[in-house]
Order: sequence, then structure tokens, then C-alpha cells
Amino acid sequence: MTLFRDLHDYVAIPRLTALRLAPDGSWLAATVQTMDAEGKKFVSSIWRIDTRPAGPGSQPARLTRSAEGEGSPAFLPDGSLLFVSKRPEPAAGPAGQPPGADPARDKLALWLLPAAGGEASRITAPPGGVTGLATARDARIAVFASPALPGSAGPGEDASRRQQRKDAGVTAILHESGAVRYWDHDLGPDSPRLQAAEIPGPGAEPAANGNAPAAAAPRDLTPCPGRALDNAHFELTPDGSLAVTGWAVWDTSAAVTEQIAVITVATGERRTLLAAPGLDFGEPRVSPDGTLVACLRAAHDSYDGPGDVTLVVTGLDGTGLDGTGLDGTGLDGTGLDGAVGQRPRDLLAGLDRRPLEAAWAPDSASVYFTADDHGRCPVFRVDLATAEITRLTTDDGAYSSLCPAPDGRWVYALRASVDEPPAPVRLAAARPGLPDRLASPAGSLELPGTLTEVRAAAADGAAIRGWLVLPAAASADTPAALLLWVHGGPVMSWNSWSWRWNPWLMAARGYAVLLPDPALSTGYGHEFIARGHGRWGEAPFTDLMAITDAAAARPDIDATRTAMMGGSFGGYMANWIAGHTGRFSAIVSHAGLWALDQMFATTDLPSFWRRQFGDPAAQPGRYLANSPNLHLASIRTPMLVIHGDKDYRVPIGEALRLWADLSGRAAEAKFLYFPDENHWILTPGNVVVWYETVLAFLAQHVLGEPWRRPELL
Repeated sequence: MTLFRDLHDYVAIPRLTALRLAPDGSWLAATVQTMDAEGKKFVSSIWRIDTRPAGPGSQPARLTRSAEGEGSPAFLPDGSLLFVSKRPEPAAGPAGQPPGADPARDKLALWLLPAAGGEASRITAPPGGVTGLATARDARIAVFASPALPGSAGPGEDASRRQQRKDAGVTAILHESGAVRYWDHDLGPDSPRLQAAEIPGPGAEPAANGNAPAAAAPRDLTPCPGRALDNAHFELTPDGSLAVTGWAVWDTSAAVTEQIAVITVATGERRTLLAAPGLDFGEPRVSPDGTLVACLRAAHDSYDGPGDVTLVVTGLDGTGLDGTGLDGTGLDGTGLDGAVGQRPRDLLAGLDRRPLEAAWAPDSASVYFTADDHGRCPVFRVDLATAEITRLTTDDGAYSSLCPAPDGRWVYALRASVDEPPAPVRLAAARPGLPDRLASPAGSLELPGTLTEVRAAAADGAAIRGWLVLPAAASADTPAALLLWVHGGPVMSWNSWSWRWNPWLMAARGYAVLLPDPALSTGYGHEFIARGHGRWGEAPFTDLMAITDAAAARPDIDATRTAMMGGSFGGYMANWIAGHTGRFSAIVSHAGLWALDQMFATTDLPSFWRRQFGDPAAQPGRYLANSPNLHLASIRTPMLVIHGDKDYRVPIGEALRLWADLSGRAAEAKFLYFPDENHWILTPGNVVVWYETVLAFLAQHVLGEPWRRPELL
């Protein structure tokens, strides 16, 4: 018996989500997600993890505890810890307000946990909440993002205007340009601004209410940003004098270009560091010596081909890496038409992989980064002086939350894989090798099966690979039913643990699960992505069929009992496969695309479609060639359609139209609808009924069992 047999046990498993390293390198602050006391939502808390390998005396300790949860830990120079939480003030609210009268009580506020321990105190509670946080290594300065209504001058006016809207029953939002929605939420009427705060030290005088050290009022660094700071990553220079941030620029067609801006914290003066037509710059990382910025650079997709992604570095002081002034020319000396700011150096010119996350070495001489690679996501190091790239991890892990130690000896990280959830580890910074395990608040799991790799040759000769999860009892004598699971993205890879699409729940019930990487997947080079660019129904489909054939030919697989599942792009492939083959006994389509011309007009990101597929009014060819709804008449396979109403990336209209098209006109179908979920199903109860419904549907059509409607549906 494992935790994967009971869905309620499964959703209660603790989950590590992020790491931050203390300034002295002696411990890590980890965010751990668990169910709340009522079992109705997930909440996070912050734990202390020793940086020594797991053993006696290195057990994790929980640092925060509240019904609302805590997250986004960030350290001050003395080891004090800032975090965000919706927890209420323990005594009086701001300006002597009684408990419960706090107007920002439903928003994330900024809290401080002293380095010596004790009770946390609230530093500031802006009316719009705190949505991002960065601290300086050498100064008690923090910059945080906080949404404010347009034109509001300070938190008092912002709070007053919010109350006026509430009292008047106004929820309307006026859009004049740019995007309207993002993933699962409306954009507006407020928008994020960056606020700078000086955090008082341990000896500071307490505030008037006696609950926290007196802090200077935060300074608004970006009073009129529009939508420039939506979802922006930002960092401070070590001395806290400059904030380096992503800066989004929207055009009238709702297409966005991502730039990097530098803001002087003392004055709010802003300048553009990196910007160029057709290129996005994001996720800036400031070097420990405060002179350089590394960031991701992504070329925009076009109708002709996908844009590539690389890691670049540039000077923060207005000069190139060679010390020369910046004259607006490219690295080859040619004009860079329309470019603004720096000429960055491409650090990965010889690596045909897409970087995902970067972190500076403490000497500012090299950068660590991760990138998908053949079903793994290893850690690499690139040397700035020589451009030499070294792979540091030699295992099957997928790494994230890179935290280089200040002494240069170690890199701490979260390691996950298809057969292990994220766990804290340390890596030797100087040489490739296997990680040392650290003590984890989440513990370890017993899996109900094994993991192996499957390979196949595609129709065009390309090599296709994937992971195959096999239940413990699978053998030639007792072959397992096969589930083909197609990942989302589409530009991503099956290489890590997934709580939402967990194959081990299926293995615990006797299914084998195939997790393939077809055309458009990352980790196999730019041309592998280009094979499916703008042609989603071609190479991705034939790749999937080829590797399904290879898996079904195994003696431990029962080729007569097969099903297919997918979400997002995987949901698109579910809908496409349903209209192009009858080989599967059942198909589950979660958040799937159905009518591409409709999708173009209703998604939160129409620029994605315009760049890759063209405008359907002027260039309908790709929409007609790749739209699953045009093959409705060929669908004979029973389908389970699943969608959340708050999904703005793949809007609910896709599922409603698919359901209407299937009802009474094609194969047997069911529609599992979540009125309050988005692209992902996130609340514990809904996660349980999601799996219950999927398992009942598969059992009916794959295993031949009677349909059993979940009790709570």
C-alpha cells in the first residue's frame, strides 16, 4: 500500500516549492505546501533546512505557522527573513485600528522574522497587497511589487478609491491598450508598481502600535507603469541602489515585447538596459559584484519558424563586457536596427538548448543555469572568460531553485524527476557529479512501479524518446493497459515530477503510462521544435503514434487496452487524435483547443497565434489545416472533456463548443466542468474528483468495468 492508492492521502503529501539561501550559507529557507486544517485549500509555510547532508542534527524545522500561510522568503544581510502572508496582525492594526478593521486584511502583507528568532512582525500592508519581493545583499532595503489603481498617489488614496469602488458596487475595468486577462485573472483596474522600503534593524524604535519596528513609508518607484510590470521579475544590486526589472511594452494589437529596465532606488529614475525589436529579455540576474546582468533572451516566433532562447550578459554601467561604450551595433559590428541600450553577449552560442533558470557564481566569473536535455533538466556552468560550458549534474534529475553558496564550494537546489518529487540537494560547484541529499520536510515516497525509457523512429527519421511508467505487476504474463499522456506547452518536456498529472496514481491502479516528447518538445535542439512549428497536426501527431507503437509492442503492455490523455496542448492533441485515429478505447481532453480561429480571438495571448499561425482573416491556411473541430465527423472514440471556467489561456468556449459538437452527433462523451478553477485544477477537493472521474471513465472504457459516478458529483 502506498500513498498513491488513496486520492485523499495523495493530495495531503507535503510539497517543496522553492529554496532561498541564508547570507552566511548555513541554511536554506524552503517553502512547503500542505493542505489547510479544513482540507479545502493548499497553504505554504517556511521551513529551515540545514545545508549539511542529511544526518543526525540536520532535521528541518518549521519557522512559520498560520492558517493563511506564508511564502516568498527573502533574506536581509543579518539573516533576518522577510516573507509575505495574509495572516492578521496579532494586536492592533495600522494607526491603532482595532483587530479586524484592517482594510488590507485579505491581501498579502510584508512580514519580518528576526534573525535571532521570535515572533514575526508586519512591516507594511499596502491596499493592493504584495505580489513580488527582492532584497539587497549588503543593505536593509527591500523592493516589492504592489498593485495600485491608476493615478493613486500613495497607499491612503489607493485604499480610499478601492473603498469607493466597493461602496458603489463598481467592478468595471476600462481598457485602452494591451492585454485584458492573464491565465486566470483579469488585468486591472489596478496594476503593479515597485515600492522601495528601508527595513529597520533589531535596535529600531517600535512603531506606535508596538507590534513592529518603526519603518519608513515605502517609496513608489514606478508611479505610472501601466501594464509594464505584470509578472515581472526584479532584483536589487548588492548595495540596494538599483533595481533591475523586466519591463513589458504593449502595442495596439496586444502584442508584448519584454525589456530590461534599471531604476535608481533613491530617485525612481528609470533607464532601459536591454531592448530590441523582435526580442524579449527577461528574468534578470545581477552579478554579486554589482557590475553585470545576466538574463534570458528569446527571439519572437514568426510564421516561418520558432524563435530561439539563449542566456546573455551585459554591463550594468552602460558599457560592454570589453569596457567599450555601447554604440547600438550588433556583436558583428552591423547596425542593430531600433535597438536601445546595451549590446549583450550570448553566453550559449555553442549550445543547442534553451536555458530556463540562471544564478551567478559568487565570484561573478561564471553563471549556473538549467536547460532541458533528453528528458532531464541538468545544471550547467558557463565561464564568462572562456565561454566554456560544463554540465555539473550527471543523473536523471530536473533541477530548479539554484542557490550558489557564498564560499563558491556548493550549489544548493531542488532536484526532481519523473519518479521523485522536488527534494533539497547540494552540488559540488567545481566538478560534475551526483548530488548530496539534504534533509527534506517532505520525506520520501514509495512508488507503485518502475520507470524506464522508450525510443522510436519518427516518420521522417527523427529519434523520439519518452518515459514509460510501469506498474509493479506488469509482465509478459500480466501485461498492463497503456495510457498515452501528452504534455502541455507545447514547448516543454516530460522530465520532472508533476503533482497535477501524476502517472504514479495510474500505476497504482495497474496502468502503464507513456510520457513522450514529440516534435515541439524541448531538450532535443532547435530543429526538433521547428519540426512542428505551425504544423501541430503533422509531426507531433505522427511522432506520438510512432512511440505509442513502440510501447504497445512490449510484452508487458496489452496493446488491446489503450487510452489517451492530455491537457492544454496535450488537450489539443487529444482532440486531434480523436478525429484522426480510432486506435484508443477512450480519450480524456483537459483544457484542450478545439476551434483554432475561435481560440485566436478569445485567448489572453492572441499575439502567440498571430506570430506563429498568422491572422486567421488574412492567413487562414494554418488554422484550417490544424483545427481539430474540422474533423468532428471522424470521431468515434468515447471522450471525457474537462475544463475550468476561469481558464483564460484556453478559454471555456473551447470546451463548450467541443461539448456541443460531440453531444448527440459523435461518440459517447462526458463533460466535467469546474466553475471556479482555471487552466489547472488546484483545490484539494476538485483534484480528488478530477482523478475520480478520469479513473471511472477509463475503467469503463479500457478495463470494461461498469461506470461509477463519483459520489460528490
